[in-house]
Amino acid sequence: MLSCMTEAASAAMTAGGGRIRGIFAVLRQRLPFTSTVVLAMLVLAVATGTLWNAAQNRTAYPFVAYGLPSMEAGRWWTMLAGPFFAVVPWFYLPMVGSFALFAGFAEWQLGTRRAMAVTIGGQFVSVLVATQFLALCRNSGWLWAERMASSLDVGFSGGALAAVAVASATLRPPWALRLRAGLCVYAGVAIVYVGTLADLVHFFALLLAIPLGNRLVGSRRAPSAGPNPREWRLLTVAGLLLLTIAEVVMFLVPGDGPFGSDEGVSLSAPELAVLVLVVLPMINGLRKGGRVAWRWAVALSVFVTLQGLAAATVYGLAQVFGSDYDTTGLPLFFVDNLLWTVELGVLIAAQHAFRVPSKRRLRRHAQGPGPALARTLLDRHGGSTLSWMTTWPRNTYFVREDGRSYLAYRKHAGVAVALGDPIAPDGTAAATVTEFALMCENTGLVPCVFSATEETVAATRELGWQHVQVAEDNVLDLENLEFRGKAWQDVRSALNKAAKQDIEFRLVRLADQPEPILAQVRALSEEWMSDKGMPEMGFTLGGLDEAMDPATRVGLAVDAEGTVHGVTSWMPVYTGAGEVGGWTLDVMRRSAHGFRPVMEFLIASACVAFREEGARFVSLSGAPLARSASPACPLDRALESLGRVMEPYYGFRSLHAFKAKFQPRRVPLYLAYRDEADLPRIGLALGRAYLPDVRLRELAKLVSSSRAR
Repeated sequence: MLSCMTEAASAAMTAGGGRIRGIFAVLRQRLPFTSTVVLAMLVLAVATGTLWNAAQNRTAYPFVAYGLPSMEAGRWWTMLAGPFFAVVPWFYLPMVGSFALFAGFAEWQLGTRRAMAVTIGGQFVSVLVATQFLALCRNSGWLWAERMASSLDVGFSGGALAAVAVASATLRPPWALRLRAGLCVYAGVAIVYVGTLADLVHFFALLLAIPLGNRLVGSRRAPSAGPNPREWRLLTVAGLLLLTIAEVVMFLVPGDGPFGSDEGVSLSAPELAVLVLVVLPMINGLRKGGRVAWRWAVALSVFVTLQGLAAATVYGLAQVFGSDYDTTGLPLFFVDNLLWTVELGVLIAAQHAFRVPSKRRLRRHAQGPGPALARTLLDRHGGSTLSWMTTWPRNTYFVREDGRSYLAYRKHAGVAVALGDPIAPDGTAAATVTEFALMCENTGLVPCVFSATEETVAATRELGWQHVQVAEDNVLDLENLEFRGKAWQDVRSALNKAAKQDIEFRLVRLADQPEPILAQVRALSEEWMSDKGMPEMGFTLGGLDEAMDPATRVGLAVDAEGTVHGVTSWMPVYTGAGEVGGWTLDVMRRSAHGFRPVMEFLIASACVAFREEGARFVSLSGAPLARSASPACPLDRALESLGRVMEPYYGFRSLHAFKAKFQPRRVPLYLAYRDEADLPRIGLALGRAYLPDVRLRELAKLVSSSRAR
């Protein structure tokens, strides 16, 4: 026993060591510049003792710190030495961490040589421009410039910010704008309201790097276009966030920045609390494109702008009439109001991006087409193997203006989860998806398409969307289907055993069956659910209510005594012009004490019956979170892990493996979404779509109780 434990521990240590060596190998191969600089920072911090004693208190500090005094004294080497140190010990954490993150990202995106050039060049140029700026301004009577002209600093932050700003040009929209907006919010607040030498270096680093980013990244530049409605919303949110953070900074960290002291400018605690309480819901509304939030933001910006105009008018009159006027904090007050004026201009320019009506108006106009129109269009144009699910209850329908195509979707957590491919005439699926996305933008919803095929994924790629495989459809072509060969042994055995035990296959409409049969079917379903210990799922997984639809066919395995051993339901697959070209498996229920291979018997018998009726294929449907191929990206691996967690409760993988007995043709099904920032909300929406009547707290209790058992 002890030897086994020792071997297990040794294996675990070996595996852990292998992972660590793998990480270091990646760092050496992909990030040699970043890892070398980070290592040099840490080694020098330990060797010089600056990791526990502040560098700025050392007598040697002027000989390693850069700034105007060092340049004028001829200590040019400080440009090389200063980037590897931090002013005080606790600064090492943000300095080393931000350099590893920003420079590492740039090196990963741009390659080592280009990242080295941008990072080192950005550090040198931003420091030189900052020192020259101070040299020009220090004798102008600008007190802040005089004070900064005598200060020194250390750190590699200027180069790191320049690197990440340049590398942002390699990101696809809207990530490039998001990253640049975040950098500008940070640099804007810091330089205007704090104003240290480091803030000045950061300001010039971004001022120079962002405009040059597209040229410096070369062929790695991502395609870009003018700001879309989402990006306009992001700009307004970033501006409002900058101004709010600035007020918080002035309250918490009173300072004397480039535009003077914030005395008399910063808000009191009650005023700041009111501002935050007003702005936070406003920011959320602007993010969603709300018209009401836009109006309130415009009103607030106009109010602050008018304050600035009033103050400027009073100041001008005081100068004309020679009256005494207290100018303490006035420059910062005017700059603050100027920023609010710029925000007002951005809000007005972006007004077309804020068309989402209030929730009350949305509820008033919520009535739309129902399942009847969906069935008519599905009968006319045909759809995918999952399209019949779009006719189920709880769906909402987006119908194009011409009334010839639609997408069925469900609204949860602010997300419109469209189900499957658009039902549309040939060649118009892409336009349907495009208009659906526009509708979502104009109603404040996050659009996505769940269980879409390759055709719809191709249409969403034109919109710049991403996709990930979430399931795998299993299709059997019936024309040449024969249960011959070793691979079909289990299926043949089930058919033979059923014949010997007088078990009959009936293909019926469940709603037409007598009450004794219906009672047994309900009992089988309840028995099946009780074994799960979890609620019955919906959305793409139907139940007995859906099986009662007259358009749905149901397969029953009934013995000579009238006992039902198993049930399957089959949804029609319309292929256009009113033709049903195939059938999709939905409900599968079996008795735990009945005929064991009943599912193999039911599915094989249904395939034979449908082929005799003229059907060309059947779909065994896809199990969520189950697939044949290995995960290829981090998101795939995350879904793989989620599938492992859900397996004990719903058995999706076991079901997927069972369907492999029928040698199906695999058809991948995808989730198409705008970008990764939407995924958390989409995940929550999908959870609510599958379990609409279960709260998160109840689900957590059910999972805990199931694990305990």
